[in-house]
Amino acid sequence: MRIGELSRRTGVPARMLRYYEEQDLLRPDRAVNGYRVYPEAAVYRVQQIRGLLDSGLTTDIIRRIIPFLDRPDDIHLHPDCLTPELADLLRSEAARIQQRVECLSRNRDRILAYLAAVEAAKQTAARQEVGG
Repeated sequence: MRIGELSRRTGVPARMLRYYEEQDLLRPDRAVNGYRVYPEAAVYRVQQIRGLLDSGLTTDIIRRIIPFLDRPDDIHLHPDCLTPELADLLRSEAARIQQRVECLSRNRDRILAYLAAVEAAKQTAARQEVGG
């Protein structure tokens, strides 16, 4: 399939698919006319890449682990994938993601507290208007 069809089927813009290729995450063949040609399996590979990126992993880490993922729902890495260097990198990523989770949780709690305070103030003001 060509890049437009892969884009349509995955919901990932063609520009992003070319970026994945630049990052060595996708490896399309080239037709005689130079167009990129993707196998059917590329749909699943793009879904894997999106899921890994959405989880906060970098393209460098994804490049290292994606060859060891057999299926789009396969989240288990093969033992020979985990080198000491990659283990350290993944631990660092996990710590970075945990920091983001904590920051997002604090921000969520502040937003909810702000909303609660504003809604309470509105209710109080409405009661005072009615009570006069």
